Amino acid sequence: MSTPASIGRLARHRVPGTSLLAWRNLAHDRARFVITLVGIVFSVVLMGVQMGLLVGFARTASSLIDRAGADLWITAAGTSNVDITGTLPQRWRYQAQAVPGVASAHDYMVQFAFWKKPDGGNESVIMVGIDLADPIGGPWNLVEGSVADLAVDGGIILDRLYMDKLGVRAIGETLEINNRRARVVGFTDGIRTFTQSPYVFVAHDEARHYTFVDDDRTTYVLVKLAPGADREMVRAALAARMPDVRVWTTDEFSRATRVYWLVTTGAGAALTLAALLGLVVGIVIVGQTLYASTIDRLPEYATLRAMGAPNAYLYAVILKQAAISAVLGFAAGFAATGVAVAISRTGNIAIDMPAWLAVVLALLTGLMCAAGAVFSIRRVMRIDPTSVFA
Repeated sequence: MSTPASIGRLARHRVPGTSLLAWRNLAHDRARFVITLVGIVFSVVLMGVQMGLLVGFARTASSLIDRAGADLWITAAGTSNVDITGTLPQRWRYQAQAVPGVASAHDYMVQFAFWKKPDGGNESVIMVGIDLADPIGGPWNLVEGSVADLAVDGGIILDRLYMDKLGVRAIGETLEINNRRARVVGFTDGIRTFTQSPYVFVAHDEARHYTFVDDDRTTYVLVKLAPGADREMVRAALAARMPDVRVWTTDEFSRATRVYWLVTTGAGAALTLAALLGLVVGIVIVGQTLYASTIDRLPEYATLRAMGAPNAYLYAVILKQAAISAVLGFAAGFAATGVAVAISRTGNIAIDMPAWLAVVLALLTGLMCAAGAVFSIRRVMRIDPTSVFA
């Protein structure tokens, strides 16, 4: 004679697998499933683009520092970012060179100026003056011209992303910066700025003239350490030798610049909030859809429980519905985000999608769908198995 326990075991053998049942539940109402996927795709794209912009802005804000190749930066006291700073006596370079452990020290100029466009309008630019004898901190990603061409009287190099903005068409054109004549001698590709004031690379002495800085002053001194030198000891010696300066490591100055533009100005908070909005929207859409699907099938879930299916089985069905939605939605959303990233490569604002960010985006998508499934699980927990016999 069969016992209730043996009947339950037999019933459980007839219960379909959780993955198969999850897929059937989703495919049963295709319109609702499509709406779910659209919501997930929208959320993935919104989160991906906003977080990609955040990473892109961070990299852009500190690109001058990260690409300069210096070990230490000597700045005026109170400097908080690379684009806005005071000036230093040029003699600090010679003072720095005399410190044991310093291999070389270089003047470096970063100052705002006004660019006169051919149509008569003005645009703000950032003049970046480098020492041509040893062009540390010079332009990278050169596609036309060379750093040596900056030796030409008034020679400048700028990024071709800003050609239309500045009204430049080709190498050799002459123009005015702060009412002084300049000549385009080269182009870079992909050097963006957070402030949207393009970087214009020029010889250090020319940069002083364009920005009306005194001949005996500069804005930064970039230090290269000798092999085997103790960075912290050299740093302390430099700070002790020169008053009213701050000596930064490259990592410190890069981080401070990113914090200034992304945190102090509120730009980072705006991007982060937009990404969180995408996450919340996704949770609501997925949760609502899965909950509605669960409500429609409450009698089926009650029948399964009456047949002896354990709660873990029912929860697995709902979670796998969420997982299927997450995988399909993420795949489509990430592809759309990739298109946005590719398009941004040709614009002034870049969306970066490093591998670690793609992993974070995938995890957030899974979390979003799992959180949406919680509403359905809570409803299934309250099912009375005897209701199927009512």
